[in-house]
Amino acid sequence: MDGVALITGASRGIGASIAHRFATSGAAVAIAARTAEEGDHRLSGSLATTAEEIRRGGGRVLTVVADLAKQSDRARLVETVERELGPIDVLVNNAAVTYFEPVLDFPERHFEVMFEVQVRASFELAQRVLPGMRERAEGVVVNVSSMGGRLPGSPANWAYSASKHALGSLSDSLAEEVRPFGIRVVCVEPGFFRTDVVRKGGRLPKGSPYRDLEKQVAAWYSAGVATGGDPAVVGAAIVAAVEDPATPLHLPVGADAVSAISGVS
Repeated sequence: MDGVALITGASRGIGASIAHRFATSGAAVAIAARTAEEGDHRLSGSLATTAEEIRRGGGRVLTVVADLAKQSDRARLVETVERELGPIDVLVNNAAVTYFEPVLDFPERHFEVMFEVQVRASFELAQRVLPGMRERAEGVVVNVSSMGGRLPGSPANWAYSASKHALGSLSDSLAEEVRPFGIRVVCVEPGFFRTDVVRKGGRLPKGSPYRDLEKQVAAWYSAGVATGGDPAVVGAAIVAAVEDPATPLHLPVGADAVSAISGVS
């Protein structure tokens, strides 16, 4: 595809796969993440590595270090991309943070950062790119949610699920608001894929009655991720959705997501 695609949370996993796929399709890609290099070398991937791989493949890429929990970084991100690459044709809100902690032991700072990144950043970045899309009468906003955004919440994972439910609601409303202007919204709902999204499990106090429960839930999610699908599948699904106007608003990706969501629909 032609044009410019901005992908957040693109240093590794699903975000990096999305960036690679857009670059391969011919788009100029802007990739953003909180840091350019990862301090924990046990974790694979970094913004710089993703960019280097795209350039080696002949793609055009811009890297922007931006902490999406900060309003100033969100504003600078869009300004930088539009200045360096031109108008943004596709916005992919992929960045996410999660913590596994029960309601009673959930720190306020964790709640704040999760909703800043998953929800506020998504709607604010959309606010910043939509005027240009409306002027051109075209554009696509992709919100990367989760099958957890369509399913009942689970113990110790309530905040992540709640943020993804909110992202789905944002997508529903936004789709109706922008459709008359030739703009589309796609809410992608992946199942388990091999990423490190669950690496921030909570460390509960020794006296917490929820320590065993938290460990069990975190272990279950970690096992699902470890045996999950190739993140490249999500990247391919998103590029295909952007290129196909017939794509539905809600797009489960992965057999587990399709099965689980169809069971509650």
